[in-house]
Amino acid sequence: MTGADRRVLAVAILASFVAFLDSSIVNVALPAIRADLGGGLAGQQWVVNAYLVTLGALILVAGSLSDLYGRKVVLRVGLIGFLVTSVAIAAGPGIEFAVIARAVQGIAGALLVPSSLALITTHFGEAMRGRAIGAWTAATSAATLVAPLIGGLFIDLASWRWAFLINVLPIGITLWLLAGLGTPDVRKPGARVDLLASTLCALGLGGVVFALIEGPRLGWADPIVIAALLVGAALFAGFVLRERRSSEPVLPLALFRLRNFWAGNLATTFVYAALALNGFAVVVFLQETAGFSATLAGLASLPITVIMILGSSRVGRWADRRGPRLFMATGPAIMAIGSILLLTARDPLDYWLQMLPGIILLGVGLTVTVSPLTSAVLGAVDTGREGIASAVNNAVARVAGLLVVAMIAVIAGGDLDLDGFHRTAVATAVLFAAGALASWAGIRNPRREATSHGSQRTE
Repeated sequence: MTGADRRVLAVAILASFVAFLDSSIVNVALPAIRADLGGGLAGQQWVVNAYLVTLGALILVAGSLSDLYGRKVVLRVGLIGFLVTSVAIAAGPGIEFAVIARAVQGIAGALLVPSSLALITTHFGEAMRGRAIGAWTAATSAATLVAPLIGGLFIDLASWRWAFLINVLPIGITLWLLAGLGTPDVRKPGARVDLLASTLCALGLGGVVFALIEGPRLGWADPIVIAALLVGAALFAGFVLRERRSSEPVLPLALFRLRNFWAGNLATTFVYAALALNGFAVVVFLQETAGFSATLAGLASLPITVIMILGSSRVGRWADRRGPRLFMATGPAIMAIGSILLLTARDPLDYWLQMLPGIILLGVGLTVTVSPLTSAVLGAVDTGREGIASAVNNAVARVAGLLVVAMIAVIAGGDLDLDGFHRTAVATAVLFAAGALASWAGIRNPRREATSHGSQRTE
């Protein structure tokens, strides 16, 4: 790689690192936030899902903004917004303020991920793209997985509020690197943003999520819950109908005619729903039921981080040569086995015998899956559409996580005690298995030659 290549990759990794770090670090902070600000399990769910609602709804708009104004401009705005909201959350006086600030932070986070990945796909040629995406995958996945450890240390040694202030340093470094980035920006002529569609999407998702979170507490027959569910579903249906008729849709439904795009996003739905469910359940169970400190709960997932760092770039190169299908089917199957092994958890908990084997398999499976999945989805679209393709794939991942976390009280049967944790482990295994089947049945390995439109043919 040249110096310019390394700088582009560093900017893309750090920008995404911030978003992934924060979205994951909050899980380990949930017990401390609950103890300090109140709100119960529903409050914990809202702290996670307020971020995911705006992130999942607006990440599609961010993809269009990235195509319209350029990757660097959108990244800069997102980084500054994320910095301001991180400080606001750390200073929050109550659970309601924290939830609102997290929702605003999701808007900033939506600007970061698709633009950073699109920066890689437009800068690197085909020969280097798999390696670059592998490095991006390793670093951003490491952020997601090491976040509980970092957050745990801050929570145990100081306060949960400091866990959000750690964003300041990486954001500052990224803004400095971005200012000196000499690579030309890429814009798509004629791109525009549909604000009405974005509003329908955000309100529709918000209504459904409200019903799923508040249903177990208020009762499923409560008029507020029923109204939120019906109105949310109607608004989201309106969003889909508008997208079918729009000449410049926020969610280009035509992309789903591409086999690897729809199959990759179907696999993404199952895999990332399982990851979100597992990530929420493990750290909360370890602290609130097993009695682990925040630091020890964070350390529990460290093996996944190590495996991801060691293996993601290599898997990215292998998938470039052999095609993504086998990797995308094998990885989730390995993670399903790892989830089943978590059923050995008992009281008192023995982490080394009852948790570690499953966590190691989760790390191996995740390493095998993520980079090939990203390459398959982005490789299915025409050159110049990587920004919106990345945004759609990330939106699918975040919305999948959003919905499954909203349903966690239903899945666990109440709270995350031992029985509830076992139920989430079974649900996680089922979701991973569905991801493996979707990949094997749907994904096709691309041929080596490109079509005249720039996207790859599939076998």
